[in-house]
Amino acid sequence: MTHVVWTQWADLRGPDGVTMLHPGNAPLDSDAIEKVTFYVPPYMTGRAGLEPVRRMPKLRHLQLANAGYDDAIDYARQDLTIHNARGVHDMSTAELALALTLASQRGFPDFFRAQQEGAWRPQPYRSLWRSRIGILGFGSIGQTIARMMEPFEVEVVPFTKSGRHGTNTIDDVETLLPTLDVVILILPAAPETVGMVDAAFLGLMKNDALLVNVARGPIVDTDALVKELRAGRLRAAVDVTDPEPLPPGHPLWGLGNVIISPHVGGNSSAFEPRMKALITTQLNKLVAGQPLDNVVLRGTQSP
Repeated sequence: MTHVVWTQWADLRGPDGVTMLHPGNAPLDSDAIEKVTFYVPPYMTGRAGLEPVRRMPKLRHLQLANAGYDDAIDYARQDLTIHNARGVHDMSTAELALALTLASQRGFPDFFRAQQEGAWRPQPYRSLWRSRIGILGFGSIGQTIARMMEPFEVEVVPFTKSGRHGTNTIDDVETLLPTLDVVILILPAAPETVGMVDAAFLGLMKNDALLVNVARGPIVDTDALVKELRAGRLRAAVDVTDPEPLPPGHPLWGLGNVIISPHVGGNSSAFEPRMKALITTQLNKLVAGQPLDNVVLRGTQSP
């Protein structure tokens, strides 16, 4: 089989027998993409980057640049296998989760406001040391977050859907929420997780607890979160929101006890080399006739 690969990188070299396309020699609005058999949508382009799939009749492998794949489900078909980027974003997303947690615990928003005012306002803040940290979603990113937390002597309470490897199941979360100082969300968006963090969930969190969302915005009921933050009972640090992007004038912008970053969990200098390494591994396996990694959806007629 002839393999025609499209990625956003002109300098990415494929193995012998593979034709490499990129925006310079095959723009996504050109007819050249009709020959593509392996497609990597440009990073951070969302559904716009997935739409060309509909114009790729020979496409057999859709290699996503994200760990999540909920946006790609609408583009599934019988002859197409979809792969995610498991492992690529572990360091970047875990770094951000840790950074958001530390920034909130140690009062960085207050420091920034004081700096803008030219004011020197020291006061004691919370330490992360020996906190009890719930991590909802304990895949490769969740486990990386846990390892990064180890120097702070925290107690990590991990949750997975199945309770694998001795973790708690998601069904156990209501019982354990009142004991957690920090709750970090790194779950995929799925029917059972969308809206999971609702008023009842937030109401079970202990006073002054911190909610960190580096997963997907719709997992959290935004109105319920705004209500708790306005009351001053909880704090939050979120890299994702619902809606997203967060529109001007949204109530979240004006709250002093929330940190908002604009969905940059995986978007760091670590992304490109790690993504290129994954693609290279996938293409070498493809040419060798070996099963590819990170399959999340396999078409019934896919190789």
